[in-house]
Amino acid sequence: MLSVNYKVEDEDTVQRSSGVNLTTCTVPPDPSYNAPKPEDPSPDQSQIVTTSTGQNRGKRFQCGECGKQFTKSSGLFTHRRTHTGEKPYSCSMCTKSNLVTHKRIHTGEKPFPCSECGKCFTSKSNLVTHQRSHTGEKPFSCLQCGKCFISKSNLDTHERSHTGEKPFPCSRCGKCFITKAKLRAHQRSHTGEKPFSCSLCGKCFSQKSHLVKHERIHTGEKPYSCSLCGKCFISKSNLNIHERIHTGEKPYLCSLCGKCFTDKLHLVRHSRSHTGEKPYSCSECGKCFTSKSNLVRHERSHTGERPY
Repeated sequence: MLSVNYKVEDEDTVQRSSGVNLTTCTVPPDPSYNAPKPEDPSPDQSQIVTTSTGQNRGKRFQCGECGKQFTKSSGLFTHRRTHTGEKPYSCSMCTKSNLVTHKRIHTGEKPFPCSECGKCFTSKSNLVTHQRSHTGEKPFSCLQCGKCFISKSNLDTHERSHTGEKPFPCSRCGKCFITKAKLRAHQRSHTGEKPFSCSLCGKCFSQKSHLVKHERIHTGEKPYSCSLCGKCFISKSNLNIHERIHTGEKPYLCSLCGKCFTDKLHLVRHSRSHTGEKPYSCSECGKCFTSKSNLVRHERSHTGERPY
């Protein structure tokens, strides 16, 4: 059994600053090189970078593949596995390989508590990222638009909105997504799986975020308020749509007639007036409608319900 898990990359990473002069020397591979031990990794095919001025004097270990720098050779050694794909520590319960942290998923252990709110985490790096939600710190900024983020992974995801990169394709229909989480949520539209159920009414959802939003209907919670008029909403997306009433922004354009809309749902509904599509049918009389709200309104003519 392996008890050692090297995950020091985040805390060892050193960012370059304009106040530091770098002296770089390439370290050639040792001809007698075999497999380095984790305690004493070899910097072959990498560089030792020496800082000559500034606050952070001393050696830095630089990756020969991507240029990322580390204060310790062990950090570089672990990082290089992201290039080689090497995963030397395997879980006996599944196929994951970041062993010590990963095993906590199976055991439920979360040894890193937040001193602010008490929420617990499986790793120190996840705790550090979470704590930024309390401090407001967003150290990762987009070079394209300047937007800032609490984690590198959030920045990476955001940058795909600029590049258009969608590296996660659905094996069923070929549709691509910018994150693996969005792909997983989409795949449930094929399988019909809805693993998130409301404890109050039993309604099920394919995504946790949809359940959270739904539960606010029961609690009455509306945590997102408009800074201009004070109106509150159950979701950030609903607030964003509402704010367009104030700004006049209508970013969704009909390609057939040029009419613009504040949100995508209204565009989709409008497009049916061109295509003639009426996907919502009455189970009583078979009459079809372009929107769910129109169907609900019609069904009251059968039930006699008068809610207003």
